[in-house]
Amino acid sequence: MPEIKVALMTGTGQGIGRGCAIEMAKAGYRVSLMSPSKRSIELAKELGGIGRSGSVLDTEDLQAMVDDTMSEYGRIDAVVSNMGHGGSVPEAIKTVGFDPDFDGPLLELPDELWHESLDMYVLNVVKLARIVTPIMIEQGGGALVNISSMNTIEPRAPYPMSMLRAALHSFSKLFGDRYARHNIRMNNLLPGFCENVNLSEFARKSIPAQRSATFEEIGQACVFLASHQARYINGQSILSDGGMNRAVR
Repeated sequence: MPEIKVALMTGTGQGIGRGCAIEMAKAGYRVSLMSPSKRSIELAKELGGIGRSGSVLDTEDLQAMVDDTMSEYGRIDAVVSNMGHGGSVPEAIKTVGFDPDFDGPLLELPDELWHESLDMYVLNVVKLARIVTPIMIEQGGGALVNISSMNTIEPRAPYPMSMLRAALHSFSKLFGDRYARHNIRMNNLLPGFCENVNLSEFARKSIPAQRSATFEEIGQACVFLASHQARYINGQSILSDGGMNRAVR
């Protein structure tokens, strides 16, 4: 095992991404963080890591992040990609929680929003994997964890763009098939509603746990998937939703 473990993480400025970064640092990882704001830089200082501002949609920003990480630490053991929605989501689908009678837009959503969401949910992972995978092959392995959504497994009307994450899950399976021979894994973590969500009573009662997840809980699941303890889990999409999704897979 290497003397240090290094985690490169995107979307860590707030919420789930921030929670994952904190838990990875607690688990002993040196963290390299990036988000569009300066919050990741501030968090990195708190956690004894390095941070930068940048966009996951910009290949140059991703390359610069990897370069900074390799220059500082000389290796990358884990990559955690946390992707939120794009900036042009219509107000009608910013509803928190969900309602069985919700009747939001679907065919009214513009092509630009679909393309933006595909870039945000799928292609940024592909771009980062292109850069990081040769490094992991050279060093003898690594793990990639994508923070996805429970709404991919059971599509819900208020979150139509989450259906595009299904493409991410398929990519992860293909990636795992191709690079497991190099001791490199990719998995998806699918959180349910988290502590920053003001749940409707209907949504709360729909969760067998009767509560939302803490960022710490999602972060700990992320740590596990990135760790050596999960070394035989590959190409999978793991729910962490308190039992909310009803499908039996």
